[in-house]
Amino acid sequence: MKFTGIFLLAWMSIFQARQGVFVCKNAHVSIFSSTPIEDIDASSIKAVSVFNADNGDLEFSLPVRSLHFPKSLMEEHFNENYIESDKFPKATFKGKILSPPDVSKDGTYPVNAIGDFQIHGITRNRTITGTIIVVNGVVTLNSEFTVKCADHHIDIPQIVFHNIAESIRVRVSGTYSLFKN
Repeated sequence: MKFTGIFLLAWMSIFQARQGVFVCKNAHVSIFSSTPIEDIDASSIKAVSVFNADNGDLEFSLPVRSLHFPKSLMEEHFNENYIESDKFPKATFKGKILSPPDVSKDGTYPVNAIGDFQIHGITRNRTITGTIIVVNGVVTLNSEFTVKCADHHIDIPQIVFHNIAESIRVRVSGTYSLFKN
């Protein structure tokens, strides 16, 4: 909880006095990959995000250790051997939604965000597609994208190469509340 508070306070001070600033304190993030031997599936509801509907600024931060797997051994290997979450505790995205929709109007809006995605200490510039849904003033953002392990120097040892896919599907969903000073 301390992490969430610090992140939100930092961003709220930057975005203060803006009417179009939305926060999400419990975004859902899931990862999935499939191989003939084993599926890798994990999820978290501890991601935090800030979205400025006035200018499209968007940030996400996920504590990597908050991803939980059905098998504890798989979770341990993910954190210690692949992601090295003690050394690289967060996955982040900092960017901008191009042509942000008018969130004062209900609707479903396809969006593209361009920015820096970082995991395992490696930052890559990405364009990520998503959807913003507005219903009765409630803003929800959904996205699905693929992360290639090699792009972020996540090494897969040859001995387990058939157990772990080279790409991981990431799904993100967050419901935002209007930030109030």
